[in-house]
Amino acid sequence: MTQPDLQLAPIGNCQVSALVDENAGFVWGCVPRVDGDPVFCSLLNGDQRDVGTWRFELENQVSSNQHYVRNTAILVTRLEAEDGSAVEIHDFAPRFERSGRMYRPVAFIRIVRPVAGAPRLRVRLAPMKNYGEDLAATTNGTNHIRYLVGPQAMRLSTDAPVGYILENCYYRVESDQHFFLGPDEPFSGNIRSEIRRMEANTKKYWQYWVRGLHIPLEWQEEVIRAAIALKLCQHEETGAIVAALTTSIPEASDSQRNWDYRYCWIRDSYYTVQALNRLGALDVLEKYLAYLRNIVDQSRGGQIQPLYSVMGSGDLHESEAVHLAGYRGMGPVRIGNAAYKQVQYDCYGQIVMPTAQAFFDTRLLRMADETDFAHLEEVGEAAWAKHDRPDAGLWEFRTRQEVHTYSVVMCWAACDRLANVAATLGKGDRVRYWKERAEHIRAKIESEAWREEGEHYGASFQSDYLDASLLQMVELRYLKPDDERFLKTFAAIERNLRRGDHMLRYAAEDDFGAPETAFNVCTFWLIEALALVGRRDEAREIFTSMLSHTTRSGLLSEDLDYETNELWGNFPQTYSLVGIINCAGLLSKPWSEVR
Repeated sequence: MTQPDLQLAPIGNCQVSALVDENAGFVWGCVPRVDGDPVFCSLLNGDQRDVGTWRFELENQVSSNQHYVRNTAILVTRLEAEDGSAVEIHDFAPRFERSGRMYRPVAFIRIVRPVAGAPRLRVRLAPMKNYGEDLAATTNGTNHIRYLVGPQAMRLSTDAPVGYILENCYYRVESDQHFFLGPDEPFSGNIRSEIRRMEANTKKYWQYWVRGLHIPLEWQEEVIRAAIALKLCQHEETGAIVAALTTSIPEASDSQRNWDYRYCWIRDSYYTVQALNRLGALDVLEKYLAYLRNIVDQSRGGQIQPLYSVMGSGDLHESEAVHLAGYRGMGPVRIGNAAYKQVQYDCYGQIVMPTAQAFFDTRLLRMADETDFAHLEEVGEAAWAKHDRPDAGLWEFRTRQEVHTYSVVMCWAACDRLANVAATLGKGDRVRYWKERAEHIRAKIESEAWREEGEHYGASFQSDYLDASLLQMVELRYLKPDDERFLKTFAAIERNLRRGDHMLRYAAEDDFGAPETAFNVCTFWLIEALALVGRRDEAREIFTSMLSHTTRSGLLSEDLDYETNELWGNFPQTYSLVGIINCAGLLSKPWSEVR
């Protein structure tokens, strides 16, 4: 086998998801939800990649190619053999409305279609349990196989020969074959006709969802693919949005920067709903706002953690999966994330800002009211109380705390937006109250973060070093793009953090040494800043370059080696996909040019 890489394509239904390699192999997928046990874990299984996978092996295969059905999350992989025979594999997780609610079972569907010659195929389905500890035991019937993947079993229902699957042998495929891996219950109806109906309905769902997006004139395919992937990162049952679908893909080779991203960061989710809202995907925003309301309700005195589980749990104890070797053998593989214990005060602004929209946007099915404002003010009070205290910052330093400028600006934004909400509610006294607090925080930033000698804002009140988050001061409406202090800070950031067409998040050493790779969302922040200060042609050039680094599925991970252009970090990374959407919208020619 070749070395694993991130040339992967996600499928999913907002309940479960899987990452599929270029040869139609499921290499990562968790049940019963994104933060569950990875029954498909070969991506992190070192050299033992023939287990923890589900793949169709074409005898004497010589090539493969892959694409999505247009504007859907249905993946098609074509495998060709040296004699010219070929099969197409259609992969998806069913998602469509049925009986008045969304049907999105813990299930994966695969359809194998012979399209040339007399292809011979082997089905290798070997799910694991307990994070790679054991292969799932099996029992079987005439038309199904049960896999004991834990306390519950999954059942493969199929019209393919079950004996061939159990014996792991090649056989000739002479007609379409259908596979439904889902709950341990009998499959209802004719499997061929039911699966074809599910495929048609799932296709219709995704194409109608995309049809409602407000996309830019240019880079439409890239924006649509990023939007679908972002939606797949939402756990629809609660509305939570995970940072990525994977755990422990290292940020650089042998870096030990291996983190579990299958949780809902308040910060990452803010950027995700902001980007999708610009496209008009209000369904994601509405569900996420419901998740936030539950988080605010359960918070004590407005105290918010940086991240939660998709079910809203705050305890994300970090441990290691000792039976998984890691991506390319680069362990550890982590379960949970100790960052939940950190204090990161930017999260207060990132709760207030998306929630504030619910007081203004009349399109929403549920607009916010005065009761919501009262709860939101508790979050604002926490932002005010903590705005000048040290925290771990948005980069989640594990061994030091400072008063990070980005966190303070976010606390300012919380107070500023609360004043706006108070105004629309006609609460003049609360408008004055929150404006005064916002002005106080602004004065503190200007006196403590500005460095006269270096002529730039510092990443923290205590240090002179720079980080790319300072570029967000314009996006957050703290500064205007022509502000002299922003222009000087931008110039300093370019000198210190830019590496060709890429941007580091910071250059100073942290808990694990100096960063070795560019942080993709920071490169998109660079592109945005270039456009905002009038260097639009340069911004378009770098944006085009970034798009050339996407996977064949049109997506990005968290990090990129700016010397080799290899992708690193968890995949697909919501931050990076947000960057594609935001920059395309900012840089595209207007629709009026073609009307």
